[in-house]
Amino acid sequence: MAFLRSSGIVLHPTSLPGPYGIGDLGPQARRFADYLAEAGQSLWQVLPLGPTGYGDSPYQCFSALGGNPLLISLEELAKEPWFTATDLPTPPDFPADCVSFEGVIPWKTAALEIAAKQFHANAGVVEKQAYENFCNSNAEWLDDFALFMALKQQEPARIWSRFPPELRAREPEALRRWTAELAEPIAIHKFLQHQFFVQWGALRAYCRERGIRIMGDLPIYVAHDSVDVWTNPGYFQLDDAGDPAAVAGVPPDYFSATGQLWGNPLYRWDALSRDGYGWWIERFRGVMKLVDMVRLDHFRGFEAYWEIPSSAPTAATGKWVKGPGPALFRALWTELGPLPLVAENLGVITPEVEAIRAEFGFPGMSILQFAFGNDPQGPSFRPHNYPRGIVAYTGTHDCDTTVGWWTSTGRGESTRSGEDIRREREHTMQYLHASGEPIHWAFIRTLLASVADTVLIPLQDVLGLGSEARMNQPATLSGNWRWRYREEMLTEETARQLRTLCQIYERK
Repeated sequence: MAFLRSSGIVLHPTSLPGPYGIGDLGPQARRFADYLAEAGQSLWQVLPLGPTGYGDSPYQCFSALGGNPLLISLEELAKEPWFTATDLPTPPDFPADCVSFEGVIPWKTAALEIAAKQFHANAGVVEKQAYENFCNSNAEWLDDFALFMALKQQEPARIWSRFPPELRAREPEALRRWTAELAEPIAIHKFLQHQFFVQWGALRAYCRERGIRIMGDLPIYVAHDSVDVWTNPGYFQLDDAGDPAAVAGVPPDYFSATGQLWGNPLYRWDALSRDGYGWWIERFRGVMKLVDMVRLDHFRGFEAYWEIPSSAPTAATGKWVKGPGPALFRALWTELGPLPLVAENLGVITPEVEAIRAEFGFPGMSILQFAFGNDPQGPSFRPHNYPRGIVAYTGTHDCDTTVGWWTSTGRGESTRSGEDIRREREHTMQYLHASGEPIHWAFIRTLLASVADTVLIPLQDVLGLGSEARMNQPATLSGNWRWRYREEMLTEETARQLRTLCQIYERK
């Protein structure tokens, strides 16, 4: 599928500023959309929008179809006639530069529960009818999700495979009994999903009015402790106790000498195939209701995936196993038609992987930070080798910021030696002709000038921030997904500089 010559910014909504400790879908999200338009940008890329679980990662969600309640704006709720904001607990003094999940989650969860109870007690007929319509039209996934979350609240640390046997096995009588017993928390979770989708829909419409398209992100895997695995255990490689028999990850790579051990359960592609890939079709149908285009995470895993024994201490012990190949995408094409997908074709890429991408016309990705070092794909990441049908990035959410990458000593990076870094910097300076220009603007200028149809830049690189603004460091278990920007960082000068470059290089 052909993409317009355009550019945009990567920013997850949690990184927006605001008064309640975490970015949300309220006024600051609209302010950011205005800034995108002011800076001549037409794309806003976000990370997965699901309800986060383990490690606060948007790639480890309790549901593949639900939304993250932490993104609900209390300021937007305050506009509703049934909502009384004065009943909310006083917010702690949250930091402005990062998300303190350990403080935000309990406080905002309590605040949202108060809002939900106010809605069910005070909302008018029109509001309640809209809520009922939402619940009815989404019942196929929402009923199970709300029950799952209500059950999790009983013992938050307990994963579904440790539920009582009758619940683990989803015996109908047990499901009926617990649904009745947990009616109040179930209603709260359904309300929160309704509000997430209402607010997201309003934000998306606001963006559309300003010529901003939204690119979403669809992870290849789902979390083990999710409603998806609880309700569909036959689609996953699980043992008799319901725990993963083998887990996902990638072999040793740029980020880690021992690979990345993600821990997600692997699919039983044979079972999914026998059912016509219906589960996957619904996943895609769901995400395409939220966004205009989708980055398909770990695309190479659909051709072959790295299978790691569940007992392995690292991802170094694993093997490649064939995935569904083009059969999955043919089923999606038949059911949903051509999809505006971007294939995240990074890592160990083979001709078979590229053949699938070519068959369906999915643009691939290129990362400029990977262009100048020892990465075997390095030559393909250099702009003079770009095809037009590619999405080029300065870096991704998994990378250091460009300034952080440039100033790094390599300490803690197991795959780059000091000599590697010296040669990489020398090559970078020669290639970019960057003498006297800040490195992040040299990166941005080079990509915007390239033939790549689409350029996406993390906001941290637009702002020229260092490693303190890094979003995620793969193969680490804590301290990720926390960065937030301050409102005053979005200056008119930066917007003007970005808009001028887009005008020079004819990006819309």
